[in-house]
Amino acid sequence: MKIREYRNHFIEMLAPIYDLGEAESFFYLVLEDKKKLKRIDLALNPEAAFSEHEIVLWNEILEKLRQYIPIQYILGKTYFYGLEFEVNENVLIPRPETEELVDWIISNNSKSNDLKILDIGTGSGCIAISLAKNLPNVTVSAIDVSKKALATAQKNAENNKVKVNFLRRNILETENLEQQFDLIVSNPPYVRNLEKVEIKQNVLDHEPHLALFVDDHDALVFYRKIAELAQKNLSPNGQLYFEINQYFSKEMMDLLEQKSFQQMELRKDIYGNHRMVFGRK
Repeated sequence: MKIREYRNHFIEMLAPIYDLGEAESFFYLVLEDKKKLKRIDLALNPEAAFSEHEIVLWNEILEKLRQYIPIQYILGKTYFYGLEFEVNENVLIPRPETEELVDWIISNNSKSNDLKILDIGTGSGCIAISLAKNLPNVTVSAIDVSKKALATAQKNAENNKVKVNFLRRNILETENLEQQFDLIVSNPPYVRNLEKVEIKQNVLDHEPHLALFVDDHDALVFYRKIAELAQKNLSPNGQLYFEINQYFSKEMMDLLEQKSFQQMELRKDIYGNHRMVFGRK
């Protein structure tokens, strides 16, 4: 079958579930990953065809997409801040908003040397690894409660040729981080259960709830704990960065103020939602 013909079938089968632009983008992502062909290659070679074996493989991928399995999990990888990351059902798929948080940290520290950085709730390792790759002479540590997430993060660090010290720890049960850091960053679970109605089915059904959701009645539990640890374990003038729930921007600023942080700043993401906060010890 000609690839162009299969493309039309692929998009048509996904059209009831995804919008056309998204369905088409899935096709070209898979085409590049499995066939090493870009959109322009297909345009230049309209007679290109799939073998019967390839059609079997593509039909399997198509069925997974129809079951709302995220394309990143199907391909086993995604891209974040210009780097390739392995992803699976044990880690959240990195988001563009988190790239903005990383970019903010890098722009604030591009001239700094010998920074000791801690990423809390590292997941795939995307924040820790991107900082290690893009900042000069940094020492990066990262914590997660999930053994499987840490195994994925370790592999991602190796693949991206950076050194990160990964530690398995439940941050809510941690009383002291046992060393001083110049910068602490965290993108902890922050979606309340009541917000599940706003979450797309592919996220709700397949991404790890442990990394996503918090109790409706204590949505800031991770932020409060991490801010307390930061007060103990940040060096003088140390920096604290959070990705936050847009519905709790005021409460987050109040929390940092209560914990005696200064020079606080709240930033919006590309979608216009309050998504990042900064405070200095």
